[in-house]
Amino acid sequence: MIQCPRGTRDFLPDELEKRRHYESVLRGVARRFGYREIETPIFEEAELFILRSGPNVMKELYAFKDKGDREIALRPEMTAPVIRAFVNGMGSYPKPIKLFYFGQCFRYERPQAGRYREFFQFGSEIIGAATVETDAESIAMAASMIKALGLKDYKLRIGHIGVLRQRIADIGVPAEKTAEVLQKLDKKNYDECRPLLQSMGVKDEDISGLFELTETVGGTEVLSKVPGEAGDYLRSLTSILEKMGVKDVEIDLGVVRGLDYYTGMVFEAEAPSLGAEKQICGGGSYSLSELFGGEKVFSTGFAIGFDRILLAMEREGIAYEPEGIDAYVIPVSDDVRADAAGIVTAIREAGASADVDIMGRKMAKALKYADSVRARCAVIVGRKELDRGCVVLRDMKTGEQSEVPLAELAGKFAQE
Repeated sequence: MIQCPRGTRDFLPDELEKRRHYESVLRGVARRFGYREIETPIFEEAELFILRSGPNVMKELYAFKDKGDREIALRPEMTAPVIRAFVNGMGSYPKPIKLFYFGQCFRYERPQAGRYREFFQFGSEIIGAATVETDAESIAMAASMIKALGLKDYKLRIGHIGVLRQRIADIGVPAEKTAEVLQKLDKKNYDECRPLLQSMGVKDEDISGLFELTETVGGTEVLSKVPGEAGDYLRSLTSILEKMGVKDVEIDLGVVRGLDYYTGMVFEAEAPSLGAEKQICGGGSYSLSELFGGEKVFSTGFAIGFDRILLAMEREGIAYEPEGIDAYVIPVSDDVRADAAGIVTAIREAGASADVDIMGRKMAKALKYADSVRARCAVIVGRKELDRGCVVLRDMKTGEQSEVPLAELAGKFAQE
């Protein structure tokens, strides 16, 4: 039997209905914040992602040559394609430009719980401003999305990459080595970071001070330890967030995000129920457009790992009940099947969801099937009732039945 490729999944109807429901929740929040949806190709020139993340990204890219001998890659994330689209066709748009997106991405990595080779990402970008209000808007929307999904056990952590970049420069790390150091700090991989820094001639006390800085974690009270403009910026940011109803944030100068293009504020959301791989959302402020041939424009964005946040919701016991259909029409005998077809059509035209028995089941089995597809009502079409201009309407939850005139049936469902 042929199976779907490793790291991918089939979404059967109940699961897909749940996913579509939660997608619509996220889209609704984005629209309330004034964002508009954008969609980009599922594959791009591989160079787009190499420019963004460096040549090491090739190890996890699904990359190939097309028939024109061009290096193509399935997208591993969606920020770079969106900024590429901005450079290609949105440069003259009035700013700020507020965009959101949803789609599948691909990375060749080891599949595990909540991580797949084909995964789904919901994200947003505000393009055109480097202000504290822009950062607050982005964080507030991410928090609103998590809240709208119903997740309760999560933590929102905010940092400032500029603090670490400045400290790294001050202790003598060459500029070309900054990204490598930040990546190790992002993973809290101190055992590898220490000898790396020592090989650059960094003093042990400076290394310890750098590690201590990444462990600066707490409420707004720790902002007194954040030096200079970054400290003032974070104080202003948390003040605005509090006005926006985002109060339970944690300041964490160890939030690095591991990507070289972040320039200022960075943030992450995590769900403890997921264990070691607990991140469900991440983002920050950055400048990327100049890499793709555009003018330098500052942006703030984030991405939600849709698969991971659904897993966190599941572990928190948040259940989704499939909707089912409004009506299931059951012809009692063969001579009323044409009438049943007309009745189900009238119900559908009234705006309700309806199905009709096409298998010729007996009444008991037809009712059992109606229950299995979660029909709220069964419309039983019998010859005697039709001759009186009626059908029998059965409430599938209570079992109560009543005769309803055909002329009123569609209107009854329209009212519901």
